[in-house]
Amino acid sequence: MILNDFQLQDKVAIVTGAAKGLGQGMALGLAEAGADLVAVGNRTSLDETEEKTRDLGRDFLGIYADLEKTPSCDQVVEKTIEKFGHIDILLNNAGITKRANAEDLPLEDWDQVMNINLRSLFVLTQRVGKHMIERGKGGKIINICSMLSYSGGINVAPYTASKSGLAGLTKLLANEWSKHHINVNGIAPGYMETKLTKPLKEDEERNKQIMARIPMDRWGTPDDLKGAAVFLASDASNYVAGTIMRVDGGWLTR
Repeated sequence: MILNDFQLQDKVAIVTGAAKGLGQGMALGLAEAGADLVAVGNRTSLDETEEKTRDLGRDFLGIYADLEKTPSCDQVVEKTIEKFGHIDILLNNAGITKRANAEDLPLEDWDQVMNINLRSLFVLTQRVGKHMIERGKGGKIINICSMLSYSGGINVAPYTASKSGLAGLTKLLANEWSKHHINVNGIAPGYMETKLTKPLKEDEERNKQIMARIPMDRWGTPDDLKGAAVFLASDASNYVAGTIMRVDGGWLTR
């Protein structure tokens, strides 16, 4: 039965940036499908994510880590294997942005965004990928890209550069690791309704501009990403590689 292919029982999933917002929504989607969860956060409490995960009957490990630092990436992998013995799914969601005109952007802002959004993501993915290859049972890696993986945007030069780079990295890793039965794909969320985007949504003029480009005539929610995350984490996507799935209400088609 095809629905069985979407089940994640006995799978262990690492989700970065899982304390709130989109990361928490996708993490809970994986847990709802049966996966045990390793939630990685930095400063924001993981207690809510843990409570909701355990309410679903799934096991949970919370790890606080500064992913800018390579030893922290190593610790995430080590602690996960110590508790669960293996890693089946990695969902790279953690990321930041800095806003400024390109000509005024401080280079330290460029470095921080690139380090978190691209360098540290690669380090963690490299460690997890190596584990999956050595284990010999395949795996699923999902990178949270962006609409700016396709377009340029304005006033977010390092974010655009990092997400464009992530789109390319997703394709490269798919080329290299598919032979190991490791599926590497991405999700590009559209305008999603979270605490972080609340000021943008409440800006009447900006919200009007955004809504004019969304054929579905609404902002997305974290729940809208659950289906894509579960699909790409499950056996249902076994022949999908190097794809970036747009979940944007049609924004990029306008």
